[in-house]
Amino acid sequence: MAALRYAGLDDTDSEDELPLGWEQRTTKDGWVYYANHTEEKTQWEHPKTGKRKRIAGDLPYGWEQETDENGQVYFVDHINKRTTYLDPRLAFTVDDNPTKPTTRQRYDGSTTAMEILQGRDFTGKVVVVTGANSGIGFETAKSFALHGAHVILACRNMTRANEAVSRILGEWGPISSSFCTESKGS
Repeated sequence: MAALRYAGLDDTDSEDELPLGWEQRTTKDGWVYYANHTEEKTQWEHPKTGKRKRIAGDLPYGWEQETDENGQVYFVDHINKRTTYLDPRLAFTVDDNPTKPTTRQRYDGSTTAMEILQGRDFTGKVVVVTGANSGIGFETAKSFALHGAHVILACRNMTRANEAVSRILGEWGPISSSFCTESKGS
C-alpha cells in the first residue's frame, strides 16, 4: 500500500490491495513476500489472491539499491534525493508463473474412477468391465456409464449383473449410457 501511495496511486479497490496489518516486502533477489504484523508471520502468497509475485525489471532511472550496516536493503532516489526501504518496483510486480506440471497425471491407491475419467467423454465408445457387479469393477462401470460409454458388465452371475445395472440407474437416474450384461457360463 505504501509503495502504491509512493507511486501516486493512493487508494485502489484492487484485489491486490492488502488487508489491514499487512505489508508487502521484497527479498534481495526480487521475490515478493507478505508480512502480517497482526499475527507476526510472513508468507509468500498474497493474502487475498493467493498468488506469488516477483519484481520485474530493473530499478527506475536514477534509483540505486544499497545495503545498510544491519544488512537491510534500501533504495536511493538520486533524482528526488530520497531514501526508502520500500522497493520502488513494488507497484509494478508480476505474477510468478510456476513451472507447469508434467502432462502425465499421477494417480495413487486412493484415486477414484470418477477422478481418473473427469472431463472425458466416452460417448460412442464400448467398454467391457469384468467383475462389474461389485467393488472396483462396479465403481469403474458406473464411472464409464456416467461419462457416456456403452458399458458391458462381464459378471459370473447374471442376477448380480442385473442388480448392478439397477443400482447404477437407481443412484444416478436416467443416463445416456446403455448397458449389456454378460454372464460366464458355469
